[in-house]
Amino acid sequence: MKKELMEMLEARKDEMIQIRRYLHENPELSFKEEKTAQYIADFYNGKDVEIHRNAGNGNGIIVSIKGGKPGKTIALRADFDALPILEETDVPFKSKNEGVMHACGHDAHTAYLLVLADCLIQLKDSIAGSIKIIHQHAEEAPPGGAKSIVESGVLEDVDNIFGIHIFPTHPAGFVGYRSGYSLAGRSFFKLIVQGTGGHGSSPHLANDAIVAAAHFVTAVQTVISRRINPFEMGVITIGSFDGKGTFNVIKDSVELEGDVRYMTVETQQIIEREVDRIVKGIESEFGVQCTLEYKADYPPLYNDPEVTANVVTSLKNMSDPDIKEVGEYPMLSGSEDFAYYLEKIPGCFFYIGCKPKGIENAYFNHHPKFDIDEECLLVAAKSVGQVVCSYYGLE
Repeated sequence: MKKELMEMLEARKDEMIQIRRYLHENPELSFKEEKTAQYIADFYNGKDVEIHRNAGNGNGIIVSIKGGKPGKTIALRADFDALPILEETDVPFKSKNEGVMHACGHDAHTAYLLVLADCLIQLKDSIAGSIKIIHQHAEEAPPGGAKSIVESGVLEDVDNIFGIHIFPTHPAGFVGYRSGYSLAGRSFFKLIVQGTGGHGSSPHLANDAIVAAAHFVTAVQTVISRRINPFEMGVITIGSFDGKGTFNVIKDSVELEGDVRYMTVETQQIIEREVDRIVKGIESEFGVQCTLEYKADYPPLYNDPEVTANVVTSLKNMSDPDIKEVGEYPMLSGSEDFAYYLEKIPGCFFYIGCKPKGIENAYFNHHPKFDIDEECLLVAAKSVGQVVCSYYGLE
């Protein structure tokens, strides 16, 4: 079956590219992907599968492929939302929705998985088990789609789960992996510092919220430098400080927003505890009132070591001209809501190179000029197809 599957994928390479370009032209933002979801559902019309629409808290679609014999169930996931970015590429299939762009590669993820799924449907009688195809909405916007899909219970029977992400750090043909903690968790916080307004000529009659908030900005960095194990990763970024006013007026209120990254749940807990402690200290020191909203958006992504080892062995043993290199990938401080699946289901999330040909320093994901080498679509399809075949012992 494996040989037949790879030949089918090769024959449908152009179809993957056409699907990707259509999706690229018609991007939709997280939780607003109605037309994209309809396009995906229409693709499966008339095929011998079960389709579950509106999965989770939005437009997610779960497609169940039942094999010819009973056995384990695996899940394969691709996301399909886009980003609020004005595209600056010079491609003929540029986004038609101004200010919305597939700048993270989710169009490519969906394109490869649609074709792979269709091939697996045609070959399903050879599979001793079932495969659930997860077309996931809203990866980019917390709380995301993955968490709600897990909580819905639709994946309770899944034994293992797999997913990929394309990155332009390597050329097409490269497949990257990392065992254990691989992608950072992410938290968000908003802090409102309430003081007492007044005139710049009479600071003693006011209580300057900007001074207190500025002290917080400085003090919060000591969480990373003095509370986190130096061998652990942690980042706190104050991305918004809304203290604008008139030059000679003392502000009564300031609002800050921050982004937190970490590689373990333990580090997340330490950072949250210490941020709260500093806020309480500022209230006491400056006599202001603080309102803190702190939310853990996505957990760290943890690839199961045993499952990952099996994936790596399978890919390294794969003799295919399109898979040129299988190599270990460094930890990434970005976040990915696939982590929610991996909290409940052992699995592996790995990476596919997509650097455009002839480009030394490619624009990274989320950049307005992000572009890919579409050869990566076939690499993704073959890699995941190989994992499926190895999992079910299909040669």
